[in-house]
Amino acid sequence: MIAESATLGYTIQRIKEVVGKAIVGKEEKIDLILAALFAGGNVLLEDVPGTGKTVLAKTLAKSFDCKFKRIQFTPDLLPADLIGINYFNQKEQEFIFREGALFTNILLADEINRATPRTQAALLEAMEEKQITVDGVTYPLKPPFFVIATQNPVEIQGTFPLPEAQLDRFLIRISLGYTETEETMKIIERYIGTFEEPQTETVCDREILLRMQKQVKEIYVHPDVARYTVKIIEKTREQEEVVLGVSTRGVLALLRTAQAYAAIRERSFVTPEDIQALAYPVLGHRMILRGSGRSKNDRTQAMIQNVLTEIEVPTERFAMKG
Repeated sequence: MIAESATLGYTIQRIKEVVGKAIVGKEEKIDLILAALFAGGNVLLEDVPGTGKTVLAKTLAKSFDCKFKRIQFTPDLLPADLIGINYFNQKEQEFIFREGALFTNILLADEINRATPRTQAALLEAMEEKQITVDGVTYPLKPPFFVIATQNPVEIQGTFPLPEAQLDRFLIRISLGYTETEETMKIIERYIGTFEEPQTETVCDREILLRMQKQVKEIYVHPDVARYTVKIIEKTREQEEVVLGVSTRGVLALLRTAQAYAAIRERSFVTPEDIQALAYPVLGHRMILRGSGRSKNDRTQAMIQNVLTEIEVPTERFAMKG
């Protein structure tokens, strides 16, 4: 049953319970994805096959009574498959617009790096402006519009790496990682033998989700916390190994995500700890380091952690305005 009058905190807990029936552990990762959703951003799940990326995305989407579509990205997927196309109707003797897959509320872009750069670029306008343009005509996308994309960072053959402009459209990038021993045993108990796969329960509808997105914008950010965030960004730009630093959009992205993250923690204000917890998921994919290879993400994370230790943490009472 849809909880039409549920509070933000109660609804979040119900969503986490529903997702927890399909995904064992990963509570922190689920919080990050919810923070991106409530902040109005998009999520990139980057991990090796078999870690539950698609299951998590599908379960989360089904917990909302919103329009949901899943697209398997392949090299032969065309931009028109995403944004739509004008076709000539012989019967009506006129051109009619046929909507593409982007006309939805929650889109699961599975293995996004298997599509060509041209098809990947078809997502840019939708992810940033919440609209698409076909033959000079702009079509607004009905809110909310939320993209959960998955990709395998290890596999290279048959893939097309996302360019920096595309990565910047994702509010956060996270990796689920492997499960611990006891978590793996619970997964075996759930999915091996006679156990039936749990049905996903709908927790809230579109209107409640939009209201929750509006609520998180009211979470208070103390000027000292905002300045602390700016100092972190500026410090990362000064690092010798950084070729391209985080833009001003990255600053706003970090603070917007921190507001939603604080709401998930049932607080009405952002703390420096929120900024620290979100620094790598929000900033890691927004900068370019010298060199390349599979260790690049590890080096980026280590660099951000070093920066966090160098910046003085403000100690005022962040719940107080003025």
